[in-house]
Amino acid sequence: MNRIKMKGLTRRELLSRGAAAGTSFVIGAGFVASTDAAWATEMNALKPDTFATLVQMARDIYPHDHVGDEYYVAAVKGYDTPDSADEIEAGIEALNAAARASGHGSYLDVGWERDRVDILRGMEDSAFFQKIRGGLVTGLYNQKAVWPLFGYEGESYSEGGYIDRGFDDINWL
Repeated sequence: MNRIKMKGLTRRELLSRGAAAGTSFVIGAGFVASTDAAWATEMNALKPDTFATLVQMARDIYPHDHVGDEYYVAAVKGYDTPDSADEIEAGIEALNAAARASGHGSYLDVGWERDRVDILRGMEDSAFFQKIRGGLVTGLYNQKAVWPLFGYEGESYSEGGYIDRGFDDINWL
């Protein structure tokens, strides 16, 4: 069988780079991929390191262990535009500077969630943090694919309202 040599990374190289880096992301030229799940995304305007940091930041702001990274990726993908790239790049650089001030190379290098949350608390009054936090409320929780993970069945108006859909089935009163 003839194999065509393709430019870029093989699957094995992709996974080994992520394992060697000790992160859950593999960052390449124009893409970010997961080392432990089946997702990857291309960048349009943001640097891949910036996007990976943004995903980790989103996960740290609204942590749900039962929600996969792909939903966080979808939630922050809207920031990967030419119009917001400069602001997001500057905000992530400020986040990385705060991580360096606490003795780490970057925000992604901070291994403990507790330490990352401390860094985020230090910048929670900034316009950048508030923009990301506010955007995640709709970006993450308005994804219909996420709703079943939280037991939410969706809007009820089209189904006749909540009363006839189990709202009144409380049996413990």
